[in-house]
Amino acid sequence: MPDLFFNFAWQCWTVIVEMAPYLLFGFALAGMMSIWISPEWTERHLGGEGIGSVVKATLLGIPLPLCSCSVIPVVASMRRHGASRAAATSFLLSTPQTGIDSIAVTFALLGPIFAIFRPIAAIVSGVLGGALVLIFGRASSAEADVPPACANSCCSGHHRAPAWLRAAKHGFVTMPRDLAWPLLAGVVIAGAIAVVFPPDSLKNYLGSGLLSMLVLMAAGIPLYVCATASVPIAAGLIHLGASPGAALAFLIVGASTNPAAVTTVWKVLGRSTMIVYLATVGLSAILCGLVLNAIQNWITHGLPQVAAYAPVTCAGHPAEPAGFWSNLWAVILVAVLLGSKLPAGRSKGKA
Repeated sequence: MPDLFFNFAWQCWTVIVEMAPYLLFGFALAGMMSIWISPEWTERHLGGEGIGSVVKATLLGIPLPLCSCSVIPVVASMRRHGASRAAATSFLLSTPQTGIDSIAVTFALLGPIFAIFRPIAAIVSGVLGGALVLIFGRASSAEADVPPACANSCCSGHHRAPAWLRAAKHGFVTMPRDLAWPLLAGVVIAGAIAVVFPPDSLKNYLGSGLLSMLVLMAAGIPLYVCATASVPIAAGLIHLGASPGAALAFLIVGASTNPAAVTTVWKVLGRSTMIVYLATVGLSAILCGLVLNAIQNWITHGLPQVAAYAPVTCAGHPAEPAGFWSNLWAVILVAVLLGSKLPAGRSKGKA
Protein backbone atom coordinates (compact mmCIF):
# COMPACT_ATOMS: atom_id res chain seq x y z
CA MET A 1 0.00 0.00 0.00
CA PRO A 2 2.76 2.56 0.79
CA ASP A 3 4.41 1.78 -2.56
CA LEU A 4 1.11 2.26 -4.38
CA PHE A 5 0.50 5.59 -2.68
CA PHE A 6 4.06 6.73 -3.41
CA ASN A 7 3.71 5.79 -7.07
CA PHE A 8 0.40 7.67 -7.26
CA ALA A 9 1.88 10.78 -5.62
CA TRP A 10 4.91 10.55 -7.90
CA GLN A 11 2.77 10.36 -11.02
CA CYS A 12 0.72 13.39 -9.92
CA TRP A 13 3.84 15.37 -9.11
CA THR A 14 5.37 14.42 -12.48
CA VAL A 15 2.39 15.94 -14.27
CA ILE A 16 2.66 19.12 -12.20
CA VAL A 17 6.42 19.36 -12.81
CA GLU A 18 5.97 18.99 -16.56
CA MET A 19 3.31 21.66 -16.92
CA ALA A 20 4.40 24.15 -14.22
CA PRO A 21 6.75 26.48 -16.18
CA TYR A 22 4.44 26.52 -19.20
CA LEU A 23 1.31 27.22 -17.16
CA LEU A 24 3.00 29.97 -15.13
CA PHE A 25 4.15 31.55 -18.38
CA GLY A 26 0.61 31.26 -19.72
CA PHE A 27 -0.79 32.94 -16.59
CA ALA A 28 1.66 35.83 -16.96
CA LEU A 29 0.93 36.30 -20.66
CA ALA A 30 -2.82 36.07 -20.10
CA GLY A 31 -2.57 38.74 -17.42
CA MET A 32 -0.78 41.08 -19.80
CA MET A 33 -3.31 40.38 -22.54
CA SER A 34 -6.15 41.25 -20.17
CA ILE A 35 -4.66 44.76 -20.13
CA TRP A 36 -3.85 44.96 -23.82
CA ILE A 37 -7.18 43.54 -25.07
CA SER A 38 -10.27 44.64 -23.18
CA PRO A 39 -13.80 43.24 -23.66
CA GLU A 40 -14.88 46.66 -24.96
CA TRP A 41 -12.15 46.57 -27.60
CA THR A 42 -13.28 43.10 -28.60
CA GLU A 43 -16.88 44.22 -29.02
CA ARG A 44 -15.94 47.07 -31.35
CA HIS A 45 -14.23 44.72 -33.78
CA LEU A 46 -16.89 42.03 -34.11
CA GLY A 47 -19.73 43.90 -35.77
CA GLY A 48 -20.89 43.55 -39.31
CA GLU A 49 -22.25 40.74 -41.42
CA GLY A 50 -20.30 38.34 -43.60
CA ILE A 51 -17.52 35.82 -43.26
CA GLY A 52 -14.97 38.50 -42.38
CA SER A 53 -16.49 39.14 -38.96
CA VAL A 54 -16.70 35.38 -38.41
CA VAL A 55 -12.98 34.88 -39.05
CA LYS A 56 -12.07 37.90 -36.94
CA ALA A 57 -14.23 36.73 -34.03
CA THR A 58 -12.73 33.24 -34.21
CA LEU A 59 -9.14 34.47 -34.24
CA LEU A 60 -9.79 36.88 -31.37
CA GLY A 61 -11.30 34.11 -29.29
CA ILE A 62 -8.30 31.76 -29.55
CA PRO A 63 -5.85 33.52 -27.17
CA LEU A 64 -8.24 35.86 -25.37
CA PRO A 65 -7.77 35.65 -21.57
CA LEU A 66 -11.38 36.26 -20.56
CA CYS A 67 -12.14 34.96 -17.09
CA SER A 68 -14.60 32.11 -16.80
CA CYS A 69 -17.53 34.37 -15.92
CA SER A 70 -16.91 36.84 -18.73
CA VAL A 71 -17.23 34.85 -21.96
CA ILE A 72 -21.02 34.60 -21.82
CA PRO A 73 -21.73 38.24 -20.86
CA VAL A 74 -19.27 39.44 -23.52
CA VAL A 75 -21.16 37.44 -26.15
CA ALA A 76 -24.41 39.05 -25.01
CA SER A 77 -22.78 42.48 -24.99
CA MET A 78 -21.41 41.89 -28.48
CA ARG A 79 -24.97 41.43 -29.65
CA ARG A 80 -26.03 44.67 -27.95
CA HIS A 81 -23.26 46.49 -29.80
CA GLY A 82 -24.32 45.18 -33.19
CA ALA A 83 -22.19 42.05 -33.63
CA SER A 84 -23.78 39.52 -35.95
CA ARG A 85 -25.14 36.20 -34.72
CA ALA A 86 -22.50 34.46 -36.81
CA ALA A 87 -19.63 36.41 -35.20
CA ALA A 88 -21.01 35.89 -31.70
CA THR A 89 -21.37 32.15 -32.32
CA SER A 90 -17.84 31.89 -33.68
CA PHE A 91 -16.49 33.69 -30.62
CA LEU A 92 -18.44 31.44 -28.26
CA LEU A 93 -17.20 28.33 -30.07
CA SER A 94 -13.51 29.19 -30.25
CA THR A 95 -12.93 30.93 -26.91
CA PRO A 96 -13.67 28.08 -24.44
CA GLN A 97 -11.64 25.52 -26.38
CA THR A 98 -8.23 27.05 -25.96
CA GLY A 99 -6.21 29.94 -24.62
CA ILE A 100 -2.65 30.97 -23.91
CA ASP A 101 -2.47 28.89 -20.74
CA SER A 102 -4.12 25.79 -22.20
CA ILE A 103 -1.84 25.83 -25.25
CA ALA A 104 1.19 25.94 -22.95
CA VAL A 105 -0.07 23.03 -20.84
CA THR A 106 -1.00 21.04 -23.94
CA PHE A 107 2.55 21.47 -25.23
CA ALA A 108 3.95 20.27 -21.91
CA LEU A 109 1.73 17.20 -21.49
CA LEU A 110 0.73 16.15 -25.00
CA GLY A 111 3.56 17.38 -27.19
CA PRO A 112 3.99 19.96 -29.95
CA ILE A 113 1.75 18.34 -32.57
CA PHE A 114 -1.26 18.32 -30.26
CA ALA A 115 -0.43 21.85 -29.05
CA ILE A 116 -0.35 23.17 -32.60
CA PHE A 117 -3.40 21.29 -33.77
CA ARG A 118 -5.66 22.21 -30.83
CA PRO A 119 -5.98 25.93 -31.70
CA ILE A 120 -6.35 24.93 -35.35
CA ALA A 121 -9.33 22.79 -34.32
CA ALA A 122 -10.79 25.78 -32.45
CA ILE A 123 -10.39 27.90 -35.59
CA VAL A 124 -12.09 25.24 -37.69
CA SER A 125 -15.05 24.95 -35.33
CA GLY A 126 -15.40 28.73 -34.97
CA VAL A 127 -15.33 29.45 -38.69
CA LEU A 128 -17.53 26.45 -39.50
CA GLY A 129 -20.10 27.43 -36.89
CA GLY A 130 -20.17 31.05 -37.99
CA ALA A 131 -20.53 30.09 -41.66
CA LEU A 132 -23.39 27.71 -40.88
CA VAL A 133 -25.13 30.40 -38.85
CA LEU A 134 -24.85 32.74 -41.82
CA ILE A 135 -26.68 30.12 -43.88
CA PHE A 136 -29.10 28.47 -41.45
CA GLY A 137 -29.06 30.47 -38.24
CA ARG A 138 -31.65 33.15 -38.81
CA ALA A 139 -33.67 33.72 -35.65
CA SER A 140 -37.39 33.06 -35.97
CA SER A 141 -38.38 35.14 -32.97
CA ALA A 142 -37.21 38.05 -30.89
CA GLU A 143 -34.33 37.46 -28.56
CA ALA A 144 -35.09 36.85 -24.92
CA ASP A 145 -33.52 38.46 -21.88
CA VAL A 146 -29.76 38.93 -21.95
CA PRO A 147 -27.56 37.50 -19.16
CA PRO A 148 -26.26 40.03 -16.62
CA ALA A 149 -22.90 41.65 -17.17
CA CYS A 150 -19.79 40.20 -15.62
CA ALA A 151 -18.98 41.68 -12.22
CA ASN A 152 -15.39 40.43 -11.91
CA SER A 153 -12.45 42.81 -11.90
CA CYS A 154 -11.31 41.57 -15.30
CA CYS A 155 -14.58 42.83 -16.78
CA SER A 156 -14.83 46.06 -14.84
CA GLY A 157 -14.26 49.41 -16.45
CA HIS A 158 -12.76 50.82 -13.24
CA HIS A 159 -9.01 50.92 -13.73
CA ARG A 160 -7.85 52.70 -10.62
CA ALA A 161 -5.02 50.25 -9.94
CA PRO A 162 -1.78 50.37 -11.99
CA ALA A 163 -1.79 48.32 -15.16
CA TRP A 164 0.94 45.94 -13.96
CA LEU A 165 -1.01 45.23 -10.77
CA ARG A 166 -4.24 44.53 -12.65
CA ALA A 167 -2.34 42.24 -15.03
CA ALA A 168 -0.73 40.35 -12.14
CA LYS A 169 -4.06 40.09 -10.31
CA HIS A 170 -5.83 38.68 -13.35
CA GLY A 171 -2.98 36.33 -14.32
CA PHE A 172 -2.07 34.99 -10.89
CA VAL A 173 -5.28 35.39 -8.86
CA THR A 174 -8.41 35.43 -11.04
CA MET A 175 -7.36 32.77 -13.56
CA PRO A 176 -5.80 30.38 -11.00
CA ARG A 177 -8.86 30.81 -8.77
CA ASP A 178 -11.10 29.60 -11.58
CA LEU A 179 -8.76 26.76 -12.57
CA ALA A 180 -7.34 25.53 -9.25
CA TRP A 181 -9.74 22.75 -8.22
CA PRO A 182 -10.54 21.48 -11.74
CA LEU A 183 -6.86 21.48 -12.65
CA LEU A 184 -5.77 19.64 -9.51
CA ALA A 185 -8.65 17.20 -9.96
CA GLY A 186 -7.43 16.53 -13.49
CA VAL A 187 -3.92 15.88 -12.17
CA VAL A 188 -5.30 13.43 -9.58
CA ILE A 189 -7.34 11.61 -12.25
CA ALA A 190 -4.33 11.38 -14.56
CA GLY A 191 -2.14 10.06 -11.73
CA ALA A 192 -4.73 7.49 -10.69
CA ILE A 193 -5.13 6.26 -14.26
CA ALA A 194 -1.37 5.87 -14.66
CA VAL A 195 -1.12 3.82 -11.44
CA VAL A 196 -4.21 1.62 -11.75
CA PHE A 197 -4.21 0.86 -15.48
CA PRO A 198 -1.26 -0.40 -17.50
CA PRO A 199 -0.50 1.56 -20.68
CA ASP A 200 -2.87 0.78 -23.57
CA SER A 201 -4.99 -1.44 -21.32
CA LEU A 202 -8.21 -0.19 -22.93
CA LYS A 203 -6.85 0.27 -26.45
CA ASN A 204 -9.33 -2.26 -27.86
CA TYR A 205 -12.18 -0.08 -26.55
CA LEU A 206 -10.63 3.39 -26.90
CA GLY A 207 -8.69 3.02 -30.10
CA SER A 208 -8.59 5.23 -33.15
CA GLY A 209 -11.98 4.44 -34.66
CA LEU A 210 -15.02 6.65 -34.98
CA LEU A 211 -16.83 4.72 -32.24
CA SER A 212 -14.21 5.64 -29.65
CA MET A 213 -14.64 9.32 -30.57
CA LEU A 214 -18.39 9.06 -30.14
CA VAL A 215 -17.96 7.36 -26.75
CA LEU A 216 -15.63 10.06 -25.43
CA MET A 217 -17.81 12.80 -26.92
CA ALA A 218 -20.79 11.34 -25.08
CA ALA A 219 -18.72 11.34 -21.89
CA GLY A 220 -17.84 14.99 -22.39
CA ILE A 221 -21.38 16.25 -23.03
CA PRO A 222 -22.58 16.37 -19.38
CA LEU A 223 -19.22 17.65 -18.12
CA TYR A 224 -17.79 21.13 -18.05
CA VAL A 225 -14.06 20.59 -18.55
CA CYS A 226 -12.28 23.88 -19.06
CA ALA A 227 -9.56 24.09 -21.68
CA THR A 228 -6.60 23.89 -19.28
CA ALA A 229 -7.83 21.61 -16.51
CA SER A 230 -8.95 18.97 -19.01
CA VAL A 231 -5.48 18.42 -20.49
CA PRO A 232 -4.28 16.00 -17.76
CA ILE A 233 -7.50 14.02 -18.24
CA ALA A 234 -6.79 13.84 -21.98
CA ALA A 235 -3.29 12.57 -21.17
CA GLY A 236 -4.85 9.88 -18.97
CA LEU A 237 -7.23 8.85 -21.75
CA ILE A 238 -4.31 8.49 -24.16
CA HIS A 239 -2.51 6.42 -21.52
CA LEU A 240 -5.49 4.06 -21.49
CA GLY A 241 -5.22 3.61 -25.24
CA ALA A 242 -7.41 6.35 -26.68
CA SER A 243 -6.14 7.92 -29.86
CA PRO A 244 -5.12 11.59 -29.92
CA GLY A 245 -8.15 12.28 -32.11
CA ALA A 246 -10.56 10.73 -29.62
CA ALA A 247 -8.97 12.73 -26.78
CA LEU A 248 -9.29 15.90 -28.87
CA ALA A 249 -12.96 15.16 -29.52
CA PHE A 250 -13.49 14.84 -25.77
CA LEU A 251 -11.79 18.21 -25.20
CA ILE A 252 -13.86 19.99 -27.86
CA VAL A 253 -17.22 18.66 -26.69
CA GLY A 254 -16.47 19.05 -22.98
CA ALA A 255 -15.49 22.70 -23.36
CA SER A 256 -18.36 23.69 -25.65
CA THR A 257 -21.49 21.92 -24.42
CA ASN A 258 -21.76 23.09 -20.82
CA PRO A 259 -25.29 24.20 -19.85
CA ALA A 260 -24.32 27.86 -19.49
CA ALA A 261 -23.05 28.10 -23.08
CA VAL A 262 -26.05 26.26 -24.55
CA THR A 263 -28.50 28.39 -22.58
CA THR A 264 -26.76 31.56 -23.73
CA VAL A 265 -26.97 30.53 -27.37
CA TRP A 266 -30.68 29.77 -26.97
CA LYS A 267 -31.58 33.01 -25.18
CA VAL A 268 -29.28 35.46 -26.93
CA LEU A 269 -28.85 34.04 -30.42
CA GLY A 270 -32.05 32.07 -30.96
CA ARG A 271 -33.15 28.45 -31.21
CA SER A 272 -32.00 27.87 -34.78
CA THR A 273 -28.55 29.20 -33.93
CA MET A 274 -28.42 26.88 -30.93
CA ILE A 275 -29.12 23.89 -33.19
CA VAL A 276 -26.38 25.00 -35.57
CA TYR A 277 -24.05 25.54 -32.59
CA LEU A 278 -24.52 22.00 -31.25
CA ALA A 279 -24.23 20.49 -34.73
CA THR A 280 -20.98 22.40 -35.27
CA VAL A 281 -19.53 21.11 -32.01
CA GLY A 282 -20.21 17.51 -33.01
CA LEU A 283 -19.05 17.87 -36.61
CA SER A 284 -15.86 19.73 -35.75
CA ALA A 285 -15.01 17.25 -32.97
CA ILE A 286 -15.29 14.29 -35.35
CA LEU A 287 -13.62 16.02 -38.30
CA CYS A 288 -10.68 17.39 -36.31
CA GLY A 289 -10.29 14.10 -34.43
CA LEU A 290 -10.06 12.13 -37.67
CA VAL A 291 -7.55 14.59 -39.13
CA LEU A 292 -5.38 14.47 -36.00
CA ASN A 293 -5.39 10.66 -36.11
CA ALA A 294 -4.38 10.78 -39.77
CA ILE A 295 -1.49 13.09 -38.89
CA GLN A 296 -0.52 10.75 -36.05
CA ASN A 297 -0.53 7.74 -38.37
CA TRP A 298 1.53 9.58 -40.98
CA ILE A 299 4.13 10.63 -38.40
CA THR A 300 4.25 7.18 -36.84
CA HIS A 301 4.82 5.38 -40.16
CA GLY A 302 6.57 8.07 -42.17
CA LEU A 303 8.59 9.85 -39.49
CA PRO A 304 9.12 7.32 -36.67
CA GLN A 305 11.72 9.51 -34.97
CA VAL A 306 9.10 12.21 -34.24
CA ALA A 307 6.52 11.81 -31.45
CA ALA A 308 3.05 13.11 -32.24
CA TYR A 309 2.12 13.20 -28.60
CA ALA A 310 3.94 12.39 -25.39
CA PRO A 311 1.74 12.51 -22.30
CA VAL A 312 3.96 12.22 -19.27
CA THR A 313 1.72 9.65 -17.57
CA CYS A 314 2.05 7.16 -20.44
CA ALA A 315 5.37 5.77 -19.36
CA GLY A 316 3.85 3.25 -16.95
CA HIS A 317 6.68 3.78 -14.48
CA PRO A 318 8.07 6.73 -12.51
CA ALA A 319 9.96 9.23 -14.61
CA GLU A 320 13.51 10.33 -13.89
CA PRO A 321 13.76 12.70 -10.91
CA ALA A 322 13.23 16.30 -11.96
CA GLY A 323 15.94 18.89 -11.44
CA PHE A 324 15.97 21.67 -8.88
CA TRP A 325 14.43 24.32 -11.10
CA SER A 326 11.70 22.01 -12.40
CA ASN A 327 10.66 21.17 -8.85
CA LEU A 328 10.83 24.84 -7.86
CA TRP A 329 8.47 25.85 -10.67
CA ALA A 330 6.11 23.09 -9.58
CA VAL A 331 6.15 24.34 -5.98
CA ILE A 332 5.45 27.89 -7.18
CA LEU A 333 2.54 26.66 -9.33
CA VAL A 334 0.97 24.77 -6.43
CA ALA A 335 1.42 27.83 -4.20
CA VAL A 336 -0.27 30.07 -6.80
CA LEU A 337 -3.20 27.67 -7.25
CA LEU A 338 -3.80 27.15 -3.54
CA GLY A 339 -3.10 30.79 -2.66
CA SER A 340 -5.76 31.97 -5.09
CA LYS A 341 -8.36 29.96 -3.15
CA LEU A 342 -7.54 31.56 0.21
CA PRO A 343 -9.95 34.25 1.49
CA ALA A 344 -7.40 36.96 0.70
CA GLY A 345 -6.95 35.61 -2.83
CA ARG A 346 -10.70 35.48 -3.41
CA SER A 347 -11.15 39.06 -2.25
CA LYS A 348 -8.37 40.21 -4.55
CA GLY A 349 -10.08 38.59 -7.51
CA LYS A 350 -13.28 40.57 -6.98
CA ALA A 351 -14.05 44.02 -8.22
